[in-house]
Amino acid sequence: MTEILETFGLDWPKFIAQVIIVLLVYTILSKYAFGPVLSVLEARRRRIAEGESNLETIKAEMDKAEENVRATLDRANADAERLIVEARESAEAVRVQKTQEAVKEANQILEKARDGARLEHERVMGELKRDFGRLVIDATAKVTGKVLDDQDQVRINEEATSQIAL
Repeated sequence: MTEILETFGLDWPKFIAQVIIVLLVYTILSKYAFGPVLSVLEARRRRIAEGESNLETIKAEMDKAEENVRATLDRANADAERLIVEARESAEAVRVQKTQEAVKEANQILEKARDGARLEHERVMGELKRDFGRLVIDATAKVTGKVLDDQDQVRINEEATSQIAL
């Protein structure tokens, strides 16, 4: 056995010293290099998960806003229809001219209700787009670790709003 070791040039003290050096280098790298890199990667993974949950929240809020707008439109349409029916019932007792005036007034009310609902929808969607853009910018800044300048923010806002435009 010693002949084989001498043939291959194995020197036990040098071999043990090299094993100790390799273990020391591994310990130092795992403490000062691998550990911090893994913690940075974990922090990024958490931030990405938070960004995704924020996006889900935004989507839920947008769905609620759309539902509110639809409910407002339905109520306005129901009110307008009710006014039309009342106008028709009262028109039976009044001459033809009064009937035409009541229908005209009901149509104007319906148009105003639709305009009001449309304006409310546009206002709510504008607010949601601004909030969504702000969240996308914050998430992008956190994920990339870069402070975004005004031009980057404008570009990201435009890209995000064009993708969620209804």
